Amino acid sequence: MPRRLTEEEERARVAAMNEIENDLRASGIKYIAGVDEAGRGPLAGPVYAAAVILPENTFIAGINDSKKLSEKRREELFDIIIDTALAYSVFSIDEKRIDDINILNATFEAMNGAVDNLKIKPDYVLIDGNRISGMEIPHETVVKGDAKSISIAAASILAKVSRDRYITEMAEKYPQYGFEKHKGYGTAAHTEAILKYGPCPIHRRTFLKKLLGDKS
Repeated sequence: MPRRLTEEEERARVAAMNEIENDLRASGIKYIAGVDEAGRGPLAGPVYAAAVILPENTFIAGINDSKKLSEKRREELFDIIIDTALAYSVFSIDEKRIDDINILNATFEAMNGAVDNLKIKPDYVLIDGNRISGMEIPHETVVKGDAKSISIAAASILAKVSRDRYITEMAEKYPQYGFEKHKGYGTAAHTEAILKYGPCPIHRRTFLKKLLGDKS
């Protein structure tokens, strides 16, 4: 288990996550949105994206790439981010649309939708990853941005928690698949359930072709 950082070390770590935003503000850019997605890989459910505009030099203890945080910590940070943000938006693209336009295009659509639904129009957008399409606002992609940019990290947490909450609700509707455990990802237990019960309405049919063949 990694050593817990002192308060001074944690403040330095989070300050470093503000550097990309601060460099942009130094060039005259005011409102900077971080954008990230959750749910590109699962066999079921929507893909989610979030966009977050934070105040200058925001300090949120523990903020990080959502994948590096426990579910409990993500839930705690979700509320802190919402309370701290100048503006935030969460947008999802459902499994039917994913099947129609493919997951990459659905991810781009979700990201653009999240930005478009912000109450404050950003002057610049930081996007996790290395590709985006359809973004008309000045922007840049940041590889592993959810660990480098506080705005992207905040967006990664909002997107992940929002999607997990939805999938957990769907677990009550379709209990035979165990969605609450794997959140729709292709675990052995999930694929066994699909083979036993067949797909349910929230499964992505294009993701099941290899598993089910013509039956999907």
